Amino acid sequence: MSNFLNLIWNEQIKLYARKATWVMFAVLLILAIGGGLITKFFGTESDFKEYGDDWQTELQAENAQLTAEMENDEFGGFMNEMIITENNYHLENNIKPQPYDGWEYVLENSFLTSVISLFTIIVAAGIISNEFKWGTIKLLLIRPISRTKILLSKYVSVLIFAFTLLVFLLASSWLVGAVLFGLNGLNPIVVQDLMPGFVQNDVLGEIVKSYGFGLVTLVMMATFAFMISAIFRSSGMAIGLAIFLMMAGNAIVAFLSQYEWSKYILFANTNLKQYMNGMEPMIPGMSMTFSIIVLAVYFVIFMGAAWAAFTKRDVAGN
Repeated sequence: MSNFLNLIWNEQIKLYARKATWVMFAVLLILAIGGGLITKFFGTESDFKEYGDDWQTELQAENAQLTAEMENDEFGGFMNEMIITENNYHLENNIKPQPYDGWEYVLENSFLTSVISLFTIIVAAGIISNEFKWGTIKLLLIRPISRTKILLSKYVSVLIFAFTLLVFLLASSWLVGAVLFGLNGLNPIVVQDLMPGFVQNDVLGEIVKSYGFGLVTLVMMATFAFMISAIFRSSGMAIGLAIFLMMAGNAIVAFLSQYEWSKYILFANTNLKQYMNGMEPMIPGMSMTFSIIVLAVYFVIFMGAAWAAFTKRDVAGN
């Protein structure tokens, strides 16, 4: 066990010795700060509006004003109608609207998990192929440690790196949000428009779900890139294929959704959000359990292929 932990530790040292790794953290920090400043100075006034104790009367007056504006300006009707609908939801459920705060900023930044996926793909794609490229694979394999342990240590190192980036994004987003917008308590209620209608949820639960679901795509794409790196020893191929499929996956599924077998495509199952809050799945007949099973099968295939390629290959000629 100590040998395995030492392998992971060595991989982490090699990873953080590269300037590119710190550039990734810097990019995430810049995105978190830049997004906060844009929201702060270019966000709509309604997002930051604070209501008093008689907030019901204020909302009713606001609805009346928006309705009058709709009668005079047909182009502003759609946005006003959305605001009126949300205001009515607050009134009907006796929920006082809260101004935009740091928790909501953290929740909105869950889309940046796609950036973390991109960075993790780059790391996963190179963690094996670079050993062959730099000629260090022989030095690694002459140790009295099995190839399986070496492979697993590299994969675990990739997951640790991905999780570290995720925690860094959460922490930086929370700090930026708290400084720029303040906090409405430890776990305020947020009202969200999920298309079928408005729903209210505690913000911490929504943050855990949003980032957790993003982590599913991250792990699957990183595992795919890891497999390609092990099989073909090419970081470029692994990065290119993984990023292309991550970007085009939903379009591919939408194009093939008319076929029954399309529900078995990886990208039809990576977005587990499609099963939350009464939303309809991408393809009829799918369920949360079905998608988890499909993802597990893909995961086993990816890791099995990587293991077979890495443990059985002769490196004497490298």
